[in-house]
Amino acid sequence: MAEPGEQLPEEVLALIFRHLPLRDRAAAARVCRTWAAAATCSTVWHNTNISCDCELEGMQPQYLSACLDHVQNLRLEFVPSREPSRLAAIELLTALAGRNPELRGLCLECRGEKRLFDSGRDVLDAVHALCRAARALRHLDLRRLPFTLDDALVLQVAHGCPELCSLFVDNSTLVGSVGPGSVLKLLEACPCLRALGLHLASLSRTALEALAAPDRAPFELLALRCACPEDARAPPLPNEAWAELSRRHPGLAVELELEPALPAESVTRVLQPAVPVAALRLSLSGDTVGPVRFAARHYAATLRALEVRAAASAELDAALEELAERCAGLREVHCFCVVRPSVLHAFRTHCPRLRSYTLKLTREPHPWRPTLVA
Repeated sequence: MAEPGEQLPEEVLALIFRHLPLRDRAAAARVCRTWAAAATCSTVWHNTNISCDCELEGMQPQYLSACLDHVQNLRLEFVPSREPSRLAAIELLTALAGRNPELRGLCLECRGEKRLFDSGRDVLDAVHALCRAARALRHLDLRRLPFTLDDALVLQVAHGCPELCSLFVDNSTLVGSVGPGSVLKLLEACPCLRALGLHLASLSRTALEALAAPDRAPFELLALRCACPEDARAPPLPNEAWAELSRRHPGLAVELELEPALPAESVTRVLQPAVPVAALRLSLSGDTVGPVRFAARHYAATLRALEVRAAASAELDAALEELAERCAGLREVHCFCVVRPSVLHAFRTHCPRLRSYTLKLTREPHPWRPTLVA
């Protein structure tokens, strides 16, 4: 403990200030020169979370501007339907593009609903500008943007961010506008890419073959979302291409999210035996029992997380019990319908690594909370 009148060392103050919200950091910077130096040093700003909905109100522009140079990884939240929040996010992204070419990571998260017919052009223009300027960018996560992401954005990232290691554009838009050709150019331009999130229609056999090339850096994660009409019409990806990709990258984990827009015939094309599925999320309008049984029989060695949204049935219960018996490495299972007690017993008995589950035996008010396994 420091004695009254003594100052903590600047490096200790910086370690404290890095855990403060943005507004409290600004307040600390106004206390004295020592605190101001600590509150604006790179240690405090290396990893920064900013909420444009509340934290930037009353913020001194010169203070924030002086600290932008130190931001390495930024998680930026805003509400697209609230004009002040939206404008603050755009101004911050524009300022980063002009001041911080060394930005390493950017994650954008929208909260609340966007306005009807809102294309998000102003927000996407700011992202384009940042990708042009931040050539050191390594991680870009746009999964929580509710706007249509297109070829132009992916190509801008490919041309402007050669050191990119991860890109996620598998957002919840109802229109898939990133073509397979753009993804292929991204893979060619970014040889260090090791994690990629896409809509299914954006992926092609040629891209799988490019990822399996002998000189390719280790590839770790492929997240595929199947949610829009383009995904339903996408040509099948051959099982032999998946098998070759798995041989080339034995540590690869694939996350599959199948939404109601996907018809039954498309589901059977997506679920290939050789896909190393680590996480499977099923929210289908048609048959769910078949995909659960398929996962039990083909993904037993790789499946770590399962989420099912379907109507309760004896057939689904039986399929879940089979999956529990076969998938001993499962760590999470979340089923958003009532199940019979034998389903819960099966997962608790056969899955020793289970960390959390949502398996309700009776109807409960929503939201359903998962149970954590000690």
